[in-house]
Amino acid sequence: MNEKPNYKEAFDELQAIVAEIEGGAISVDELSKKVKRAALLIKICKNKLTATEEDVNNILKELESTEGL
Repeated sequence: MNEKPNYKEAFDELQAIVAEIEGGAISVDELSKKVKRAALLIKICKNKLTATEEDVNNILKELESTEGL
């Protein structure tokens, strides 16, 4: 998957990787590759959550500033 997944896709793939690891379904040869992919997916999710939090905070600030008008 070369295309950057959206939050839901990244989260779903991350859950699948965790399930594979916990279930022992991954060979030692694949483990490093899966862990690297999981780290990338975590970064994507974290960045999206941070951006969303900033957007919500900006919207709330705008609402507070318009209440005084």
